[in-house]
Amino acid sequence: MQAHSKTAIVIGSGFGGLSLGIRLQSMGFKTTILEALDAPGGRAYVRKVIFKDGQWTEIKQLEPLGESEGFTFDMGPTVITVPHFIEELFSLEVGQANLTTPDYPPEVLGDNVRIKEGVSGGVNTSQYVTLKPILPFYRIYFDDKSYFDYDGDPVHTREQIAALAPEDLSGYERFHDDARAIFERGFLELGYTHFGDIPSMLKVVPDLMKLDAVRTLFSFAKKYFSNPKMQQVFSFETLLVGGNPLSVPAIYAMIHFVEKTWGIHFALGGTGALVNAFVKKFKELGGEIRYNSRVTALEISDELGREPTGITSRKIARGVTLGDGETLEADLVVSNGDYANTYLKLIPAKYRFWNADLRVKLAPQSMSLIVIYFGFKIDGDLDLKHHNIILGPRYEELLKDIFGRKILAKDFSQYLHIPSLTDPSLAPAGHHVAYTLVPVPHNGSKLDWELLGEPFVGKILKFLDEREYIPNLLERLVYKSYIDPDYFEGALQSYLGNAFGPEPILAQSAFFRPHNRSPDIERFYMVGAGAQPGGGTPSVMMSAKMTARLIAEDFNVSSSILAGTKPLAVAAD
Repeated sequence: MQAHSKTAIVIGSGFGGLSLGIRLQSMGFKTTILEALDAPGGRAYVRKVIFKDGQWTEIKQLEPLGESEGFTFDMGPTVITVPHFIEELFSLEVGQANLTTPDYPPEVLGDNVRIKEGVSGGVNTSQYVTLKPILPFYRIYFDDKSYFDYDGDPVHTREQIAALAPEDLSGYERFHDDARAIFERGFLELGYTHFGDIPSMLKVVPDLMKLDAVRTLFSFAKKYFSNPKMQQVFSFETLLVGGNPLSVPAIYAMIHFVEKTWGIHFALGGTGALVNAFVKKFKELGGEIRYNSRVTALEISDELGREPTGITSRKIARGVTLGDGETLEADLVVSNGDYANTYLKLIPAKYRFWNADLRVKLAPQSMSLIVIYFGFKIDGDLDLKHHNIILGPRYEELLKDIFGRKILAKDFSQYLHIPSLTDPSLAPAGHHVAYTLVPVPHNGSKLDWELLGEPFVGKILKFLDEREYIPNLLERLVYKSYIDPDYFEGALQSYLGNAFGPEPILAQSAFFRPHNRSPDIERFYMVGAGAQPGGGTPSVMMSAKMTARLIAEDFNVSSSILAGTKPLAVAAD
């Protein structure tokens, strides 16, 4: 069989697109990543501002700050976990895809594998970017200003429960054991499973029922904890991947053990430094990335094919059309973009199933966000950590306002990120850089953010000042900007301005979540938060590996390449 290279196009340079691009290059595909923005990252885009001509001015992400000190803001993901997923990507080479090696080699499993100090990136990762462990993972503030330092340490965790909710100590022991069982089955054993048909899903349903992993996460937490504070501590994390604790399945209790096992990490230079490291690796493997290249349509051919049942019509992805009218051909196309936007805007109507539009439009989308980026002068020490969760006076009712009633409530909860506590280079001398993220309804709410945005932002910053999370913040503030649901809908092309893709409810999980291999268009694939297994930086890297395996199967990629034993090209048809 003669061998030759195949071509691939990946739409979007988020974590999913870059991870898959690296994998495709290692598999022998000539890959082009098309990014609509002027720099990589997608939701992980970076905003830079410098003080110039008497004011703070935003500069292009790829432009170095130079001699002018400025603020560097990660606009999206800031929580990095499962560092061996990253190490695996930086270890790939052309012809050495390593898709058949264990997903969880023995050296990354066990009770003592978490790196707690120094550098947490592996040997290959450290050639591109420096990862450092963050402790505690989060400081979780309750409305009465008491807090819980969530750090995965078994002794410290139990000490804090004993201080805040002694009645829940025995409940934590049961939760710990049951969450471990869900983690072992749901993440270690099933995490890389692509549920492409109903039988593949039905096989695992009995186990998930036995683990009680299909009830809602908040209901699951209430089985073990009677104290509202503990119920919140052990259910809030799904909000960081767009999930409502009141409706996501309890399989997400595995997050507790994902973090406990491998920790939370930070890339020096910000998450953008990790994005740029992935771009560098992708280019080293021969990949091409094009910016300012918005895809406006998927090019599809309608052909006749012979199947065992007779002659059938085949819809096959052949390339893409860009906003300037340029058409690019490829042997396969992958979208790392928003799932609903991909199907409603990029696929011509004649190639969609008759009920596709309705099915996509009715699918519940994750909430959206207000994210405020700000810089302020240092005046004494901050009683805050790198990652802070500040919970409001209401928990369940606020979640119902955001996800159900879709109203902008008077109260709010927020995630406050202050990376300059770990990496002072992200801010000018004498300053801190920060962002605070507030969940809000997506644009299905019809809220007018041009009218509501600025007053709401002012209210949040005033809260941080008056409640003395950052005392005298308004006096010390030197820069602020923000994004709202309109940014997600416009710049990031997310349907209804959602921030995380399809909402991760039970009815949109496993087989019912968008498939990584399109069921209706050949040689078209999805990757990232909108596809299986779901949102969050570890999951989108897992998604890339799952999609790569499907592509390898469809294109008969040599077993020697998959095993990483011999550099061969992709087999011809």
